[in-house]
Amino acid sequence: MKPPYPNKVLITGGHEVGGVASFAEALRSGFSELGIPAEVIPPSRVFTHWRDLFDPRVLKILSTTSLFAAPFARRAICMAHGFPCVAHVGYLRAFAVLASFRIAAASPGAQVAAVSDYSALHLRSIFGTRVDAVIRNPVHPLFLEPPPESGTQREAITYVGRLVPAKNLHRLLPAILDVLKDFPSLRAWIIGEGPLRWHLEEAAREYRQVEFLGALPPVQVRERLRRSRIFVSGSPTEPFGIVYLEALSQGCAVVMPSSGGGLEIAPERNGKTIQFFGTELARGEIGSALRNALKVEAAPMALEAYSPRAVAAQYLHADTGFSSNGWRAHAGN
Repeated sequence: MKPPYPNKVLITGGHEVGGVASFAEALRSGFSELGIPAEVIPPSRVFTHWRDLFDPRVLKILSTTSLFAAPFARRAICMAHGFPCVAHVGYLRAFAVLASFRIAAASPGAQVAAVSDYSALHLRSIFGTRVDAVIRNPVHPLFLEPPPESGTQREAITYVGRLVPAKNLHRLLPAILDVLKDFPSLRAWIIGEGPLRWHLEEAAREYRQVEFLGALPPVQVRERLRRSRIFVSGSPTEPFGIVYLEALSQGCAVVMPSSGGGLEIAPERNGKTIQFFGTELARGEIGSALRNALKVEAAPMALEAYSPRAVAAQYLHADTGFSSNGWRAHAGN
């Protein structure tokens, strides 16, 4: 017998920064819209919720380190937000991440879901991990609000993300500076913090058009995107890229590598509103993609399929894979 709708949803990810934090809060609001109470907690607190872990009436959505709680859980969906890249995280952390996926897949009270077909392919074919569903991330409700009726002047190339080697802003910046030379009225806004900030600021020191804004709350990120012509990203292995959706929702053209989960977001816009450069991140190719994007008349993209309510409903659909006692229905328990 299939389980009824859960009495409650417990979501982990509250202490994370960036995409996981946005994911957790947006999903909580989606379940609330459906009339199901939801709570977001940090992964470090998952074992303080023993009663909820064991309760088959509570749907658990586990992320990052909380996947190690999967063997003790009934009715849990374990989210693979990406896959380990040894070059960036090292062997020890990559092994820990892979181990958490394998533990989740072996747990009779858990299903494993990936955020994109790209991620699912890697997890299945390279890491040998079972993936039960692909459920793409929701967009924060702020980015679903209609923009102001009065037109906003778009004046910038914008980057939003951590300033770490894996995001490759240090590879993007020379091409961005080349474009700023040719278009003196343009600005470049760098939103985010990280260990490369000083190095990047030094590289752009002679360009008064470049502003490093630090980490901003979502409402300020939205306002900057509304005034941006281009959003640019440099991560060829991006598992999904929620910030691509945020940028498209605000009418930006997107410039990104020709790989990763971002290719799945709006395939009808690939080569148009979304421009690509090769995964080698060659300076000339990045510059050409930026210049092509400047020729595009972008418009805000409707994101009903990525609304918190719609994505929460997908989790409820995946939840039908559990039996009434909270074990996977196909696990034979």
